[in-house]
Amino acid sequence: MTEFRVLEDSTAWREDVERRLVDAYATAGLGAAAAQEYVTKGRALAGDWTVAEIADAGARVGCVAVRVGDERGVLTGRIGDLHIDAGHTGRGHERAAREWAERWCAEQGARRVGTRLTDPALGEVFAAYGVRGQVRVRPVGAAPEPVDGVTERPMTQAEYTEWLAREQEAYADGIVRSGAMSRADAVRKSDQDFAELLPEGLATPGTTLLVLEAAGEPIGTGWLKHGYLPGVTYGYSLHVHEAQRGKGYGRAAMAVGERATFAAGESALMFTVWGGNEVAMNLYTSAGYGILDEERSTELP
Repeated sequence: MTEFRVLEDSTAWREDVERRLVDAYATAGLGAAAAQEYVTKGRALAGDWTVAEIADAGARVGCVAVRVGDERGVLTGRIGDLHIDAGHTGRGHERAAREWAERWCAEQGARRVGTRLTDPALGEVFAAYGVRGQVRVRPVGAAPEPVDGVTERPMTQAEYTEWLAREQEAYADGIVRSGAMSRADAVRKSDQDFAELLPEGLATPGTTLLVLEAAGEPIGTGWLKHGYLPGVTYGYSLHVHEAQRGKGYGRAAMAVGERATFAAGESALMFTVWGGNEVAMNLYTSAGYGILDEERSTELP
């Protein structure tokens, strides 16, 4: 029988979960320094967590961490960690721990609960949770050749003005489609995020803004941030115009991002994809981009 005992001191848990997160991110394709910074930057361990030791017949088999807080006006629970020690997996402890965490969050008044998965083995345990977003990553060891004749050039100022309006709208659309926010909240977040990420517009340091071309005609755009993590470029957008879709340009756009990453002297390219965008998820998978982590959530009864 799976048992739970809330710990009075979570210091040892914090040290252990940070080590496990760094190891998981390094295994997924980040360098050691990037993995460590990603844990810190993501603030996965920020806040006050209630940590429970999971036991079976009195012997420890793992741990689970939970908290509840206000997220955009809704009291929301978080499962910050659910770990079963080696040798004890596959015995139902994972599902029991998820159910305990849900009950704990509901008792605190939470109306929904979310988690960020870094362990693919827990995907089945959280299968009923909707996917709200994924971070994908792929190591870049060389500059790929152009695919399907697609090349890139720097974006002009006139093109930037039009591009910015389209990107802000598309970003808000993605948030709404994922179910993470209302339209009004998504638009506010889009305005705020773009102002922070592109404070100097086209001249923002460490930023590459490109126009993708095929046979001399624009077919898409690219927006990349270099130095997002040590040795890592973050792809905010590699977009193929709607009229050009269905022509195989998606993979060509990824190659453009990988060339820009390599040219910047970095060794990995990261992207975020919102839940509900199965087309992009399938593209990333086919192009060799693994899941670094995945945000999931569900409503509580």
